[in-house]
Amino acid sequence: MVAELSALQQIITALTGLNGLPAVIVECAVTTIYTSLGGFRISFITDNIQGAMVVGLIILALITVGVETRIDRSLVDSSGFLQPSLLGWQLIYILPVAILTNDFFISGFWIRTFASKTDKDLLIGTSIATVAITIILTLVGATGLLAAWTGAYPGNPPQSGSIAFFLLLGELPAWVVGIVIVMTVSLSTAAFDSLQSAMVSTGSNDLFRNKLSYGWIRAAVVLIIFPVVAVALKSPSVLQIYLISDLVSASSIPVLVIGLSDRCYWWRGFEVVVGGLGGLLTVFIFGTIYFGNAQEGAYLLLLENGLYGNDWSAFGAFVAAPIGGLLWAGAAFGLRLLVQWIVAKSKGQRFDALDRPSFEQTFNVGTRSSEDDDMPATVPDEPPLKGTFF
Repeated sequence: MVAELSALQQIITALTGLNGLPAVIVECAVTTIYTSLGGFRISFITDNIQGAMVVGLIILALITVGVETRIDRSLVDSSGFLQPSLLGWQLIYILPVAILTNDFFISGFWIRTFASKTDKDLLIGTSIATVAITIILTLVGATGLLAAWTGAYPGNPPQSGSIAFFLLLGELPAWVVGIVIVMTVSLSTAAFDSLQSAMVSTGSNDLFRNKLSYGWIRAAVVLIIFPVVAVALKSPSVLQIYLISDLVSASSIPVLVIGLSDRCYWWRGFEVVVGGLGGLLTVFIFGTIYFGNAQEGAYLLLLENGLYGNDWSAFGAFVAAPIGGLLWAGAAFGLRLLVQWIVAKSKGQRFDALDRPSFEQTFNVGTRSSEDDDMPATVPDEPPLKGTFF
C-alpha cells in the first residue's frame, strides 16, 4: 500500500510537474469509502477495470511510442545497457528469490486462491494470468531502455528508474499524457482497494477469528489509511520499499514452506520464528563483515543503496537471508528437541516430539431408514487443525 501511494505521487509529479499529494489524498478517500461499504466483492469489480486499463495503456503506449519516439543512437552505446554487467548477472538470482518469496506475503493472491471453486479453475486462471503478465512486463520493461535511449531518463532533475516508463510517456503529446494520467490513477485505485481489503480481511481472520462486527471492520478500513499515507509521503523510493519486504520474505518464507509438507510434521512455529529473525540477523552479520562497520551492516537491512551499489552487498544480503534463516531454524529445531528430551526424561515421560500428530475423527452416526438409502452418506467431521508453536 505504501509503495502504491508513493509510486502514484512520483508519477503525477513527473508527468505534470505538480505536487502529487492531492492525488494521493483523493485516491485514499475514494477507495476507503467504497471499500468500507462494498468489501472484497467490489474489489473483484475494480480488478476487471484494472485489467482493461492495463490493456488500454499498453496499446496506447505501443502506438504512440512507436510513432512519436525518436531514439538517439549515440545514447545506445554510451548507456551500456546492451553490455554484460555485474548487476545483470546478480539479478538472475535476486529477482526470482525476491519475487517468489514475497508473493507468499501478498494476501490478495491467497484470497483469490481460496475463492476459486475448483483446483482446475485456479490452474486456468493462473495460467492465463502468467501469460498476460509475462507479455505486459516484457513490453513495460523494454520502455526503460527506450527512455534511456531517447534522453527521457534520467531527466532533469534526475528521476528514479522505477518510473522510467512514465518518463518516456511524458515526452509524448499532451493529450496522450492526459489519458495516461487517468489510466494510471484508475490502475492505482484498483490495486489499492485490493490491498485494503486483503489487509483488513487478514487482520479480522488471523487476529480476531472473524468475530468482529461489520462496523468495526469498516472502521479498520478507514483507520489504516492514515499511517499508510504518512509513511508513503516519507518513502524515498518505491524500489527500496519492495526490497525491504523482499528481504524479510526471503529470510522467513523458506523456513515457513517446510512446515507445509506432510512429511515435515515435526516442524513447529518456533523454528519458523527463529529462522525468520535469524535470517535478518545473518544479513546484519554479513553486512558488518563485508563493510567492516556495524552501522553499514544495519543499513544493509534497509538496503539503503538499493540494487545499484555496484558491489556484492545486495546480492550477499539475498543469499544470507534464506541460507541464514534455514541454518538458524535448523539450530532451533535441534535445541527444541534437546529441551523436550531433557524435560521428558526428567519427568519420566515418553519422548514424543517426533511422533506424527493423530487426529480423532468423529462420525455423526445415526439410525438410517430405508427412505434414507438414496441420501448421501454422512461425511465424517474432523476437528480443526491447530498449529503448534513448540
